[in-house]
Amino acid sequence: MPEEQSQTIMAVDELQAIIQRCQILEEADFKGEDFNLFQVAGQKCLEDGYAAQLLEVIQNEKNKVIIKNMGWNLISPLVRCIFMYKQEDDKREHCLKILDQLAQLCNPKELFLGLLEQIEQTSGEQVCQTVMLLLQPLQTVLLKLHNKKAYSVGLSLAMIMNQLTPLPVPYTKQQIQEDKLGLCQCCNAVVDFAKPFVNEVVKNMEKSSEYNDMELKEELLKFCMKSLKYPLLTAQLEQLEGIEEHPFRHFATEIIDILWDIGEVIPLVFLHNKGKSPHWENQEFADIERKNSAESVACLSYLMFVQHFGIDCFPMVFSPSYLLQCNMTHIEVLLKRTEESVLSKGLDLFESCLLRMEDNSLLHQYLEFRDFLSVPQDLVKVMTLCPIEHLRKKSLNILQLFIDKFDAEGKHTLFRCLLKTSNHAGVEGYIIKNIKDQIHLSLTACDNIWFTGHHLMSLLDLVLLLPEGAETDLLQNSDRIMASLNLLRYLVIKDSESDNQTGVWTTLAKIEENFLKPLHVGLNMSKAHYEAEIKNKKENRREAHGSNKVCSVTVSGEKMPAMTTEMQLQVLHSALFTFDLIESVLARVEELIEAKVKTVMDENS
Repeated sequence: MPEEQSQTIMAVDELQAIIQRCQILEEADFKGEDFNLFQVAGQKCLEDGYAAQLLEVIQNEKNKVIIKNMGWNLISPLVRCIFMYKQEDDKREHCLKILDQLAQLCNPKELFLGLLEQIEQTSGEQVCQTVMLLLQPLQTVLLKLHNKKAYSVGLSLAMIMNQLTPLPVPYTKQQIQEDKLGLCQCCNAVVDFAKPFVNEVVKNMEKSSEYNDMELKEELLKFCMKSLKYPLLTAQLEQLEGIEEHPFRHFATEIIDILWDIGEVIPLVFLHNKGKSPHWENQEFADIERKNSAESVACLSYLMFVQHFGIDCFPMVFSPSYLLQCNMTHIEVLLKRTEESVLSKGLDLFESCLLRMEDNSLLHQYLEFRDFLSVPQDLVKVMTLCPIEHLRKKSLNILQLFIDKFDAEGKHTLFRCLLKTSNHAGVEGYIIKNIKDQIHLSLTACDNIWFTGHHLMSLLDLVLLLPEGAETDLLQNSDRIMASLNLLRYLVIKDSESDNQTGVWTTLAKIEENFLKPLHVGLNMSKAHYEAEIKNKKENRREAHGSNKVCSVTVSGEKMPAMTTEMQLQVLHSALFTFDLIESVLARVEELIEAKVKTVMDENS
């Protein structure tokens, strides 16, 4: 007889010997040695391919008490063997049947700990496979538990989510279809695992409106909150062509269904900031908990108001402005993140809330809420700092949408705030153009006190000046300066000195002192400086002819690509062209002012 076969038969014989010895013992008489011998012999049977014989032992009615007490020890070798065998292998099928039998026969408490330990020990590519393999037996065991059931369900869901969280979330259509690590499939399997416990909570809530056993409900709520943060916060949730049932969209629907079932959607969306948060003695833990919770609720709002999951159950009694107010906190949370998948959700949620509203319908009093001033500032950061072009463009469109929704006083306040806080010439130029549009409306369509007279003057004081006088960097501020000059040109042309609706003619001396004169001086200094630089570069080029020298330029601490002398000259000439452009518009503005003043003087003489 081959040595390997004799060893295997020995393993089966050893198991049978241990079983026979334990059959005559009372349950209370089992010793630690018996547990160890049973585990070693069972493991040998599994590893040597004798799962069928082990299954017979487990199914034998006479061994029921032994399996109840000792069977949980086989979980670890059993899981290893299941992954070792191929899908169609009979031995794998026997192992799966053993797992099912253990779930039915073992002491629930012991098996529960054994299953959780196995999930905790798994890592990498086997995480999803292990979780999906053990979900059914784990559910079976939990349904048998009576003491500390809610705690055990919560522990199981927390352990599973903790193991899944380090895995990358598939984002592209190809990644979702491939589901390389099985995350998409696993997430939906976890929801199915939780359903009996959800049904239990719903049943108890239906029995009594004063349902007091909140523990299980709270554990399910924690699971939903974790699921909203991972994987849903970073998942691609748009409908994708060629994917009939998008796994993350399905998962999102299921999570929101659970939240509706346990009655938590409305409290989360509307009362989240006012609710009690868990008490942590360690402030760092408290801050992490608050941040995680805020991101989860922000994701929930996105799912409901952008993707419309669960919206059918939502009461249609709230005004668009109230929905915007409630969502501003969530929008701010999402816009603080830098990942494309999260940032785009923040922009989509903001846009969705604004599109529900009529233009000019948002009252200026809303700007008394902190979020209504901080969110547009976050939007400006996306517009100016985000490396993703389509998100920069979208944020600009949304800023305009936000401006359009406010009443006149609200627009006036918002413009003042953005001019003071944006610290970006391009954004300031854009706001100044908006101010010009509002003045035009006021002068041509409807009389508006906020963009005429002394209210307008308070805005023009911020617009028609150079931030640092003649020393202002004209090149860096060219967008703002050009927009300011165009606005002043429009005011001089459109508003006659006799009407003076805008008040520009009464403050002309101030405008000349704070804006026009320093601009003249600044242009002369800048042009002289750049012309000298060009002359310098040309002389250096002649001296270094043939050496092909390059130089590097540092901007805001970042080293830019090396530049040849020709490239440097091109940049310097471009700057001079900008100065010439500013100078020509400035000259035209001064001509218009002079002509208007002369006309009035002629009329008076």
